[in-house]
Amino acid sequence: MTALSLIAWVSLLAWAWLAFGQGRFWWTDLRLPPRDPGAPRPSVAVVVPARDEAEVLPLSLPSLLAQQYAGEARVILVDDGSTDGTGDLARKLGEAADTLPLTVTSPGEPPAGWTGKLWALRHGVELAGNVEYLLLTDADIAHAPDSLDSLVAAAETGRDRNAGSGGYDLVSQMARLSTATRWEQLIVPAFVYFFAQLYPFRWSNKPGARTAAAAGGCTLVRREALAEVGGVAAIRGAVIDDVNLARLVKRGGGRTWIGLGDRVDSVRPYPELGQLWRMVSRSAYAQLRHNVLLLVGTVLGLALIYLVPPVLLVVGLVTLAPTVIVPSLAAWALMAVTFRPMLAYYGRPAAETLLLPFTASLYLLMTVDSAIQHWRGRGAAWKGRTYPAPDQHGEESELPAR
Repeated sequence: MTALSLIAWVSLLAWAWLAFGQGRFWWTDLRLPPRDPGAPRPSVAVVVPARDEAEVLPLSLPSLLAQQYAGEARVILVDDGSTDGTGDLARKLGEAADTLPLTVTSPGEPPAGWTGKLWALRHGVELAGNVEYLLLTDADIAHAPDSLDSLVAAAETGRDRNAGSGGYDLVSQMARLSTATRWEQLIVPAFVYFFAQLYPFRWSNKPGARTAAAAGGCTLVRREALAEVGGVAAIRGAVIDDVNLARLVKRGGGRTWIGLGDRVDSVRPYPELGQLWRMVSRSAYAQLRHNVLLLVGTVLGLALIYLVPPVLLVVGLVTLAPTVIVPSLAAWALMAVTFRPMLAYYGRPAAETLLLPFTASLYLLMTVDSAIQHWRGRGAAWKGRTYPAPDQHGEESELPAR
């Protein structure tokens, strides 16, 4: 067996594990369960951190204010030092009749050790008072009219309110991102696919499993469960705040759930590759815990899994080497089969499965660039702020495991 055929077979074995042993990460069937229209609806506060969001706010905030919720609910928009009139625009949008009550507030600049978003969330959570649930949602997320009701109903499923047991302490939906432009169509489905591969939703939803994940754009959390694990302050320096929040709640004994959202959509456009590049690279090295060895391992792993099959298939065809052709073709086929459901979820044609190796190469470069920017002191840069590697209150120190 030649060295090339050995590499090809290793790549195929890796794909066999991913396809059949990684928690069925590529299935896109996890959705919120049907809600019980007769169940009680506890009080909820919707907390929206917003920094320079005047462009997208008219598309997102009205959808929150128009939520059809049978219980008590209010919206708190926390203006995180915006310079584009975000706060004033939010107040105007809140003047519409027959909408949920809106509070617009500002916490000032975050202290050392806090990210701006989490400082804003902490302020909003404090203003929410003694509600039962908190919906933490980004300013670019538009919700269908029954979104809040569905989230709370899912969290309440199976809960014995007298015994204080059952139900979920955190329910999160991965919002559907924009795919209007060609670059978005290329990058976005792969982004969600890679996220699910790293954090298989079924493993995350399994009580007792170490894997935990959430999508920061739409996360409903029980207020008492959040308070019991130290509140937002417990993750105050986390750049990847959603995953760390889910991990914190789960390690505190809470039950978490994550799935794809059909009627929760991001309205933020990413028409250019540079914008998508920054979205990924600002947190990629943080995901690797700012560890050089993990960076090297990730680059090699991406190359073995996504780049080896097409490259060695071409080499095998040119050299007429069946021991290279067969495993390379099989690995690429598994890659395409597992990517197809995500493309279908985003309404993209099956032929685009063949582009995943190219997209993966872009993500490889984004990850390396994330590390380079961190070493240059520009890591985790977002809207005029740059965050250093977090201390013990930032990113958790474990990768997901079954």
